[in-house]
Amino acid sequence: MSSIEEGQILEGVVTGITNFGAFVLLPNGETGLVHISEIAENYVKDINDYFQKKDRVKVKVLSVNGDGKIGLSIKRVLQEEKEEKIEKPLQRRNFQRKGGRSNNNGTAGLSFEDKLAKFLKDSDEKQQDLKRNTESKRGGGRGFFKHGYE
Repeated sequence: MSSIEEGQILEGVVTGITNFGAFVLLPNGETGLVHISEIAENYVKDINDYFQKKDRVKVKVLSVNGDGKIGLSIKRVLQEEKEEKIEKPLQRRNFQRKGGRSNNNGTAGLSFEDKLAKFLKDSDEKQQDLKRNTESKRGGGRGFFKHGYE
């Protein structure tokens, strides 16, 4: 039975790179696989752009199968480290401006892509509200020409 357990974060050495992932030698001598989808948060086309053989990497154990296969993730370690960096400042101070308004508009801890998606959604909603408000003040703006008065 393996001394490796799901959820552990370990440091290992890349021993092999394929087009679908990278093999990592763990401290207990076993080898696990980091699937290409678990290397980074963004799309990974070529694993060699991220690391090479003999690189030391931190990995999180995702699964340990009975047949000895160990599933690993580098992406999840990076996510946890990012979350820890965000949580620590929040514990030290409250991020409030004068007047009690929040500094982050509800986006603290979000990735850039999530912030952008939130901005686009909010912007679209504001545009729709503005359009509705403007049309209601004009009375729709179309009724006069609908009836053939030109």
